Amino acid sequence: MVKGIGVDVVAVHRMRDWLHDGALVDRYFAPEEREAIYERKDGAALSLAARFAAKEAFAKAVGTGFRGFHMREVWVVNDELGKPEMHLRGGALKALHRMGANHVLVSLTHEHEHAIAMVVIEG
Repeated sequence: MVKGIGVDVVAVHRMRDWLHDGALVDRYFAPEEREAIYERKDGAALSLAARFAAKEAFAKAVGTGFRGFHMREVWVVNDELGKPEMHLRGGALKALHRMGANHVLVSLTHEHEHAIAMVVIEG
Protein backbone atom coordinates (compact mmCIF):
# COMPACT_ATOMS: atom_id res chain seq x y z
CA MET A 1 0.00 0.00 0.00
CA VAL A 2 1.34 3.43 -0.95
CA LYS A 3 1.83 5.65 2.11
CA GLY A 4 3.49 8.64 0.46
CA ILE A 5 4.77 10.07 -2.82
CA GLY A 6 7.26 12.87 -3.36
CA VAL A 7 8.94 14.45 -6.36
CA ASP A 8 11.58 17.16 -6.72
CA VAL A 9 13.65 18.84 -9.42
CA VAL A 10 17.09 20.44 -8.98
CA ALA A 11 19.04 22.71 -11.32
CA VAL A 12 22.39 21.04 -12.02
CA HIS A 13 24.30 24.34 -12.19
CA ARG A 14 23.64 24.85 -8.45
CA MET A 15 25.37 21.56 -7.72
CA ARG A 16 28.38 22.45 -9.88
CA ASP A 17 28.96 25.36 -7.51
CA TRP A 18 28.62 23.02 -4.51
CA LEU A 19 31.33 20.73 -5.86
CA HIS A 20 33.80 23.60 -5.43
CA ASP A 21 32.73 24.02 -1.80
CA GLY A 22 33.34 20.71 -0.08
CA ALA A 23 31.68 22.02 3.10
CA LEU A 24 28.25 22.06 1.43
CA VAL A 25 28.67 18.57 0.05
CA ASP A 26 29.81 17.32 3.48
CA ARG A 27 26.89 19.07 5.18
CA TYR A 28 24.12 17.52 3.08
CA PHE A 29 25.49 14.22 1.75
CA ALA A 30 26.31 10.98 3.56
CA PRO A 31 29.83 9.57 3.19
CA GLU A 32 28.43 6.68 1.11
CA GLU A 33 27.02 9.18 -1.39
CA ARG A 34 30.07 11.41 -1.52
CA GLU A 35 32.25 8.48 -2.53
CA ALA A 36 29.86 7.49 -5.35
CA ILE A 37 29.46 11.10 -6.52
CA TYR A 38 33.17 11.85 -6.80
CA GLU A 39 33.77 8.59 -8.69
CA ARG A 40 31.59 9.98 -11.50
CA LYS A 41 34.12 12.72 -12.31
CA ASP A 42 32.49 14.71 -15.19
CA GLY A 43 29.04 13.48 -14.14
CA ALA A 44 29.49 14.45 -10.49
CA ALA A 45 27.21 17.51 -10.68
CA LEU A 46 24.42 15.48 -12.31
CA SER A 47 24.79 12.78 -9.66
CA LEU A 48 24.81 15.35 -6.85
CA ALA A 49 21.69 17.06 -8.22
CA ALA A 50 19.76 13.80 -8.60
CA ARG A 51 20.62 12.69 -5.08
CA PHE A 52 19.73 16.08 -3.60
CA ALA A 53 16.37 15.88 -5.40
CA ALA A 54 15.86 12.39 -3.93
CA LYS A 55 16.38 13.71 -0.39
CA GLU A 56 13.84 16.47 -1.00
CA ALA A 57 11.38 14.01 -2.57
CA PHE A 58 11.69 11.74 0.48
CA ALA A 59 10.98 14.65 2.85
CA LYS A 60 7.85 15.42 0.82
CA ALA A 61 6.76 11.78 0.74
CA VAL A 62 6.94 11.41 4.54
CA GLY A 63 4.91 14.61 4.81
CA THR A 64 7.05 16.35 7.42
CA GLY A 65 9.78 17.98 5.42
CA PHE A 66 13.08 17.62 7.26
CA ARG A 67 11.56 18.01 10.72
CA GLY A 68 13.15 15.42 12.97
CA PHE A 69 15.98 14.32 10.70
CA HIS A 70 18.91 15.60 8.68
CA MET A 71 19.57 15.21 4.96
CA ARG A 72 22.65 13.06 5.67
CA GLU A 73 20.32 10.44 7.21
CA VAL A 74 18.85 9.85 3.72
CA TRP A 75 21.20 8.67 1.00
CA VAL A 76 21.11 7.08 -2.42
CA VAL A 77 23.63 4.67 -3.90
CA ASN A 78 23.39 2.52 -6.99
CA ASP A 79 23.33 -1.28 -6.90
CA GLU A 80 25.62 -3.39 -9.09
CA LEU A 81 23.27 -2.93 -12.07
CA GLY A 82 23.01 0.85 -11.60
CA LYS A 83 19.57 0.92 -9.98
CA PRO A 84 19.33 3.66 -7.33
CA GLU A 85 18.49 2.53 -3.81
CA MET A 86 17.48 4.82 -0.95
CA HIS A 87 18.87 4.13 2.50
CA LEU A 88 17.78 5.64 5.81
CA ARG A 89 19.11 5.90 9.32
CA GLY A 90 18.37 7.79 12.51
CA GLY A 91 15.46 10.20 12.44
CA ALA A 92 14.70 9.52 8.77
CA LEU A 93 14.18 5.83 9.50
CA LYS A 94 12.01 6.72 12.51
CA ALA A 95 9.90 9.03 10.30
CA LEU A 96 9.36 6.16 7.86
CA HIS A 97 8.27 3.80 10.63
CA ARG A 98 6.02 6.43 12.26
CA MET A 99 3.94 6.53 9.10
CA GLY A 100 3.54 2.75 9.16
CA ALA A 101 5.86 2.25 6.21
CA ASN A 102 8.77 -0.08 5.64
CA HIS A 103 9.89 0.28 2.02
CA VAL A 104 11.14 3.18 -0.13
CA LEU A 105 11.36 3.19 -3.92
CA VAL A 106 13.33 5.90 -5.70
CA SER A 107 13.74 6.82 -9.36
CA LEU A 108 16.28 9.38 -10.63
CA THR A 109 16.68 11.03 -13.99
CA HIS A 110 18.55 13.98 -15.45
CA GLU A 111 18.61 15.83 -18.72
CA HIS A 112 21.06 18.62 -19.47
CA GLU A 113 20.57 21.09 -16.65
CA HIS A 114 17.89 19.44 -14.50
CA ALA A 115 17.73 16.37 -12.29
CA ILE A 116 14.46 14.87 -11.05
CA ALA A 117 13.73 12.31 -8.35
CA MET A 118 10.55 10.51 -7.42
CA VAL A 119 10.08 8.64 -4.15
CA VAL A 120 7.27 6.21 -3.32
CA ILE A 121 6.86 5.00 0.24
CA GLU A 122 5.10 1.71 0.85
CA GLY A 123 3.80 0.04 3.96
